[in-house]
Amino acid sequence: MRTRAVVLREVSTARPYGATHPVAVEELELGAPREGEVLVRTAAAGLCHSDLSVVNGDRVRPLPMALGHEAVGVVEETGPGVDRVAAGEHVALVFVPSCGWCARCAEGRPGLCSAAAAANGSGGLLHGPPLLRDAAGRTVHHQLGVSAFAQYAVVAQESLVPIPADIPFSIAALFGCAVLTGAGAVLNTAGLRTGQSAVVHGLGGVGLSAVLGARAAGAAPLIAVDPVPAKRELALRLGATHACAPEEAAEAVPEWTGGGAEVAVEAVGSPAVTAACLATVRRGGKVASVGLPGPGRMLDTVPAAAFAGEGKSLLGSYMGDAVPSRDIPRFLGLWRAGLLPVEELHTGTVQLTTEHVNRSLEALADGTAIRQVLDTSGLLAA
Repeated sequence: MRTRAVVLREVSTARPYGATHPVAVEELELGAPREGEVLVRTAAAGLCHSDLSVVNGDRVRPLPMALGHEAVGVVEETGPGVDRVAAGEHVALVFVPSCGWCARCAEGRPGLCSAAAAANGSGGLLHGPPLLRDAAGRTVHHQLGVSAFAQYAVVAQESLVPIPADIPFSIAALFGCAVLTGAGAVLNTAGLRTGQSAVVHGLGGVGLSAVLGARAAGAAPLIAVDPVPAKRELALRLGATHACAPEEAAEAVPEWTGGGAEVAVEAVGSPAVTAACLATVRRGGKVASVGLPGPGRMLDTVPAAAFAGEGKSLLGSYMGDAVPSRDIPRFLGLWRAGLLPVEELHTGTVQLTTEHVNRSLEALADGTAIRQVLDTSGLLAA
């Protein structure tokens, strides 16, 4: 079948993206679902910094690639052996299709699945090679087993979590990445307890989801750090008790927390910010690192005594250490209860055109957007 999709053919750092157009909407051939695979009509997809990191080369991926890894949609067709979802179900797409059998899956950390890492790194799917072809018959790779900036996607059934049909697509779209990663870093990786102090550095979609997760867990005080005043103001509306610019954090965080935060979340992707987090957590404090720095960047300004000498912990957090089949339903439950108002993160709705998508990438890069939602199949207006 044919599908319109957003394709990146060459890495680009030339800006503004709205003028240079590093990605284009193309018509691709999409193969039918194989054993264990599912055809999904995508409905909404969030534009994330991880997508931008592929465009600018910070995350090295095989090209050309059909982009998009945070999305929701409706099951259109199931391949042989599919037993997790059925036609007509609403589903959230997850960017790590855990196999369920490797050592990491067996220990309850499906985000670190070995088979999924190999498939995602190759640009294929968990159950086989890429199914996308361009007009010349050449292979187009899948982004993280999803490629949801498209009208249709074929994904492994392990990439899907059924969700209630009454949840708006524009809301549910954010739960496959931003909420899993941000709220998961607070609740799963750091294990924040009620009454503990917390600070979140970086207030994009993931960082603000961490703020929401920390508020839901009862963090006090809860500090938000970002250079953009409008993002700090939004964090305060979402439940942060304090907010400051990065250059103020070294003094403000210890002052507001009585000596240092108990939990810090680094959602920038900067070694310098990771070091700042470690410097402003108290003895025995935890830093959950969720930001993705560019290749080759090194953490080299942290005193070694921060660990054995002060008992601090630096915790890597991929996909928020989430178990999607467990955490997406429970986070949606928190949304229903008014505790995760992710609709506040929406910057706007984007149409599936080359011009609109490139302008949206620029808004993401310059910090004026938090979470833009791509209307991939016209279902948002349906």
